[in-house]
Amino acid sequence: MDLNSAADCTQIEQVTKERLATFYAFFQNAPVAMLLLDGDRQIREMNKAAEATFAASAEELKGIRFGNAVRCISALSASGGCGHGPSCGSCSVRDTVVETYETGQGQRQVQVRLELESEEDSSDKYVLISTALNDLPDGRQVLVCIEDVTEQKRAEQNLQKALLEIGKLKDRLQEENVYLREEISGNGGHEEIVGRSEILRLALGKVEHVADTDANVLLLGETGTGKELFARAIHKRSSRNERPLVKVNCAALPSSLIESELFGHVKGAFTGALADKVGRFQMADGGTLFLDEIGELDPNLQSKLLRVLQEGEFERVGGEETIKVDVRVIAATNRDVQEAMREGSFRPDLYYRLAVFPVEIPPLSLRRDDIPLLVWHFIEKKQRGLGKNITKIPSRVMEAMMEYEWPGNVRELENVVERAIILSPGPSLVLEGLFAKPAKKVRLEGSSANLEDIDRAHIMDVLEECDWRIKGMGNTAERLGLKPSTLRYRMKKLGIQRPPRRPR
Repeated sequence: MDLNSAADCTQIEQVTKERLATFYAFFQNAPVAMLLLDGDRQIREMNKAAEATFAASAEELKGIRFGNAVRCISALSASGGCGHGPSCGSCSVRDTVVETYETGQGQRQVQVRLELESEEDSSDKYVLISTALNDLPDGRQVLVCIEDVTEQKRAEQNLQKALLEIGKLKDRLQEENVYLREEISGNGGHEEIVGRSEILRLALGKVEHVADTDANVLLLGETGTGKELFARAIHKRSSRNERPLVKVNCAALPSSLIESELFGHVKGAFTGALADKVGRFQMADGGTLFLDEIGELDPNLQSKLLRVLQEGEFERVGGEETIKVDVRVIAATNRDVQEAMREGSFRPDLYYRLAVFPVEIPPLSLRRDDIPLLVWHFIEKKQRGLGKNITKIPSRVMEAMMEYEWPGNVRELENVVERAIILSPGPSLVLEGLFAKPAKKVRLEGSSANLEDIDRAHIMDVLEECDWRIKGMGNTAERLGLKPSTLRYRMKKLGIQRPPRRPR
């Protein structure tokens, strides 16, 4: 060997030593556990992090075949290890290393889960196993890195859980937005209760008393008196006002659909159930549910409604999962509930659950002082959309409105005002021909006539004009601004019967 070759060898050896020293320094100071194994999987070297992980020094574990060490990776769990003992028969870490040897795969990285059996910490841990295999002239070596990634894994799981919850909230928000858009388009955005009469103030005083509580409320009153407005006022003043007020009209839906509307259904529960549906109770969770026309609710559903009121839980139609909700219920009806209970069409226990705090809403005939305020309110509300500008109401027109009995209450007044605006050619409100009968005071002989007598006389007058036809276009129910079922109920209550027909 010449001098140049010897010098080259010396230089190569020097460079090799420097690189080995650099590698060894990196190996020893790396923040993750690192082991260097030979071809028989015996531990040749391990760094400081590995000593801390295995709770043993490199001298104690050198020469021990990886996977059969007494401590193995037990130090990853403070105490108790992975529960497999010295044999490490099901150790995912060892299996990863063994598979690397058997396949001869140059590099490999696998995340494994350790099912730890420790009284101090029963939760699982996760480690990232990285292996690098290298075949050298003097034998095979494998570098094994073991990194505890439990915190990262838990953060990832928490993120997935949060995303799932966000998805559920998004679906719920979409359902609520659809419902609220329908509500806004349906009620015209009218939320005020207009009036200053003493009897109205008394009713609103009850609203103030009950609004801050979670008590169920039963609103009683004739059709058209504004029961929904009272429900909105209670909800708006309650602690639940950041959640929606969800409305269900129990009389507007057939009995076959009302259960699905209230409680929802699962896909395939019945013909036409093409997807899961969230019911109104679930939609109102944390808020208020307004059950309008509760007196019309099918008796078969009353027991299920009672369960929700008592226990706060229900199942969807066709479903088995019990859903818990926190809902305040405001119910409304124009029926005589006491009579319905006597007839057996309304459960007494449901009534007492709903009527924790009953509020009776006065008819318009008992708050005539509010009529001028209401007339101007409806003019301001509707004239712009109708392209009109009403600035004057003749005294005779206002007197006629004050004297009319308004069997349809505020709803009938709103309809009459809207029709009057349409028919008015100028800035002065025109009223002619808009009542079911020319506007006049209905009075019975004698000074003892009460409200029921006046109501009875007016209904009989309109019935006679319509030849006692209750249903149909232009007949009694429509002219009075009532539903046929409501008119029949009031006729029964007032003792109105059709006289026998005269023989032809």
